[in-house]
Amino acid sequence: MAQQKASADPAVEDIDPQTEQAADIETAEQETGEVTDSAEIPESLSELDDLKLQLQQANDKAEQNWESVLRTRAEMENLRKRQTRELENAHKYALDKIAMELLPVRDTLEMGVTAAHADEAEMTKIVEGTELTLKMLTQTLEKFNIVEVSPEGEKFNPDLHQAISMQEGTDEAANTVLVVMQKGYTLNERLLRPAMVVIAK
Repeated sequence: MAQQKASADPAVEDIDPQTEQAADIETAEQETGEVTDSAEIPESLSELDDLKLQLQQANDKAEQNWESVLRTRAEMENLRKRQTRELENAHKYALDKIAMELLPVRDTLEMGVTAAHADEAEMTKIVEGTELTLKMLTQTLEKFNIVEVSPEGEKFNPDLHQAISMQEGTDEAANTVLVVMQKGYTLNERLLRPAMVVIAK
């Protein structure tokens, strides 16, 4: 009777011990896997946050470098414009100082001309005024290192003199400057104008 009841009850079935053991192992693996996955999730999120932070820092650094490049470019452009402007002014107003020094010479010449045209003009005073004006001009030129070249009696120097003629029958040695027809000038030892001279043949 008991065996008939057991077979008749559908809810009661025989369970194979090996099957039950395999099921327990699978369940344990699934639980272990779930635990492993849940442990790895926070680690992955932390790495992602670190990467985002590094990217943000790199972007900030790149932006700072770009701003520095733009500032440097602007400063260089301003420097270039300022240098160009200063160079233009230097060329434009290079004669400022010498012009200011020459103005009194011109004033003196004008006064001399006015005095020469006066009815009671005295030649002696005109000569004195002209000599004074010439002295002022010479001092002004020397102030700016403009030196005259007047080589009478010296040996001919083709770097500073220009021979316009040669004269024979003199007691001077050949190539000696006999007469200076027009004085030459140098500026800071650089020739501005050669002296026009007559030399002995």
